[in-house]
Amino acid sequence: MTTAEVGRARLRKEDAHLITGRSRYTDNITLPGMLHLAMVRSPFAHAKITSVDVAAAKSSPGVVAVLTGADVAAEQGSLPNAWPITPDQKAPAHPAIAVDEVAFAGEVVACIIARSAAAARDAVELVDVDYEELPVVLDLEEAAKDQVLAHPGLGTNKSATWVFDSGEAGTGKPIREALEGAEVLIERTFYQQRLIPSFMEPRSTVVDPTGEQITVWSATQIPHILRLMLALTLAIPESKVRVIAPDVGGGFGGKLQVTPEEAITVLAARHTGKPCKYTETRSESLMAAHHGRAQVQRLKLSATKEGIVTGLDVNLLADMGAYLGLVTSGIPILGAFMYNSIYKFPAYRFECTNLFTNKAWTDAYRGAGRPEATFAIERMMDELAAELGLDPLQVRERNWIKHEEFPFTTVAGLEYDSGNYEAATAKALELFGYDALRAEQARRRETKDPVQLGIGISTFTEMCGLAPSRVLGALNYGAGGWEHAQVRVLPTGNIEVVTGSSSHGQGHETAWSQLVADKLGVPFENVEVLHGDTQISQRGLDTYGSRSLTVGGMAVLAAADKVIEKAKVVAAHLMEASEDDIEFADGRFSVKGTDQSTALGEIALATFSAHNLPDGFEPNLDSDATFDPQNFSFPHGTHLAAIEVDTETGRVSIRKYVCVDDVGVVVNPLIVEGQVHGGLAQGIAQALYEEAVYDDAGTLVTGSFVDYLVPGAPDLPHYTTARTETPSTTNQLGAKGVGEAGTIASTPAIVNGVLDAVRHLGVKDIRMPCSPSRVWAALEEAKMTGGVR
Repeated sequence: MTTAEVGRARLRKEDAHLITGRSRYTDNITLPGMLHLAMVRSPFAHAKITSVDVAAAKSSPGVVAVLTGADVAAEQGSLPNAWPITPDQKAPAHPAIAVDEVAFAGEVVACIIARSAAAARDAVELVDVDYEELPVVLDLEEAAKDQVLAHPGLGTNKSATWVFDSGEAGTGKPIREALEGAEVLIERTFYQQRLIPSFMEPRSTVVDPTGEQITVWSATQIPHILRLMLALTLAIPESKVRVIAPDVGGGFGGKLQVTPEEAITVLAARHTGKPCKYTETRSESLMAAHHGRAQVQRLKLSATKEGIVTGLDVNLLADMGAYLGLVTSGIPILGAFMYNSIYKFPAYRFECTNLFTNKAWTDAYRGAGRPEATFAIERMMDELAAELGLDPLQVRERNWIKHEEFPFTTVAGLEYDSGNYEAATAKALELFGYDALRAEQARRRETKDPVQLGIGISTFTEMCGLAPSRVLGALNYGAGGWEHAQVRVLPTGNIEVVTGSSSHGQGHETAWSQLVADKLGVPFENVEVLHGDTQISQRGLDTYGSRSLTVGGMAVLAAADKVIEKAKVVAAHLMEASEDDIEFADGRFSVKGTDQSTALGEIALATFSAHNLPDGFEPNLDSDATFDPQNFSFPHGTHLAAIEVDTETGRVSIRKYVCVDDVGVVVNPLIVEGQVHGGLAQGIAQALYEEAVYDDAGTLVTGSFVDYLVPGAPDLPHYTTARTETPSTTNQLGAKGVGEAGTIASTPAIVNGVLDAVRHLGVKDIRMPCSPSRVWAALEEAKMTGGVR
């Protein structure tokens, strides 16, 4: 494989139509005779539905029909949960339209079908629903007591409890020994606030039932999974469902879902026999699309007086919200294997209790369990350093896995194949100016400067590229970790790549073109990439978890390898040589030791014409491949943040941010930079800005971007980014994932920096987001309790 393209900072092929207004999002799709939907949503977080009067709505101008839960009760099924983490997991039925009871504010209780979107929205106000309010449970620690139940029929708020114990698993020592014999024991509780995936394009669905198949256009990350789940949920033969994900304006896990609205749009189309469209408002998105994070993390870390860690005990309460979405219950489990991070813990125990509350359900959000784990362990390493009076970098270095120790099997049972934490950290320190900033910090403390300086550190790894199917099966995950691709060689020698990995902004068309151009020796411009349509890409497991390149890209390369092997047969025949003597390089097949050669394009045309092929050879070079990874991939990095805190106002400013990431071999540096920058924005947003807040009745009070603070470019710093490279050993390219790295690493870096700025003033913790009011309140509390030194 040549490297003319891999590593080249190509401008993205996709961008031309995106920035010139020629993109086609789901809401742009208009079909003849199309009807429009609007949803009637519950204003109550928990209530019985005693009656639904739709007479006025049905007679409203432009309204064609109104569907209630009772109307579709026999056909709507229950929305799927594909990851029952324990055999005894409890879950309520999740109808797309509520029938008898609502369990969160925003749940759909009726659907208006009208000739225009405006008419549908107007009729929503005419539906008269009578409710009998029920008590709500909103707080996780209260939910654990089972005194108020989110679903009384379940008899408990506990969905499942999942435990990993290194002593029982044989991957480490018993945790009790480590904790009881500890020279130093740190106990802390951290709160992961609820976050809302704020994608650029709200969710939208168009369904056309008028052909041989039901065609579904959806702003989704998972067209293949959505097709299967709609077929299963609504009892439609899978062959009769076609799902298309056109241009999709961002997902971040928020479109890794089978939504009530998608099912309802299919039901509406079937009931009316006409194409139907639903596009949510932004307020609906914030209120009723799934949320992320929402955990209480209780940790105990044992160590020696020299700062060598000896054990880690993690106890989580995880908020499922009102229902279990597609992978809701498994999100905390993805983090279970990452709390030990890059450190050599001899003993480890993890326990998670999944709890129902009367809030919107939670599910995947960028990083999905890994950011929560990284935040907790990186905060704990800072707490250990503070307890011992050591530099936090020194504590980390004493405990991390050294580069010569790879491959390394962790206390959680994962095998890290490669890494060099020392190199990434050294580079980050050099770019950051660590010693000079520490000296400035000391001067500011001595002079009692009202603006204090803190240094935040996050050294992290993550597991991404979901992963061997057998491993996922052992965790009772409802699917495998494989991905599929096809490489088609056209008669002209041009290439079509069909990928099961469905892009929603990651740059697949560009990166896959670069991979295939190098592998087959064809021009970058002569490769077309097709994706996002189950009629074209018939097999796939879609895009999430930083798996696109490390799984989907490897399937593409494997299919291209098969193309080369098929073409060698034809080349040998045409050049009257043995197949064993055929070599391939730079797009040409040659015979060893001779000047005979022929180009791939010539082989393609000869195969198409089929005038002179080997006996029994089918006249095409097209090849399919399915790649099932041997292991997860483990990118890592060191992120450093210089944080200024105004002690008089609580205002937090990011003065400098340096990150050095190791994502293995890079295909396109521009795409990697974009992924890192976007990830940093989301991680910083959790640290400083974003939080979904409910009032005591269970109403979302951050239901617009006026109240739910998403940072813009002026709120974010300039980033200094760099990379080190330790290739992965588990795929032929040596690539690791990058899509979630910035999000995972940046949140603890920022919060550690904020606390480092004010810890000497007696502040021990600040709950996220570290808003000016919270920082100021923490400083004031420290003064009142005599914390100022």
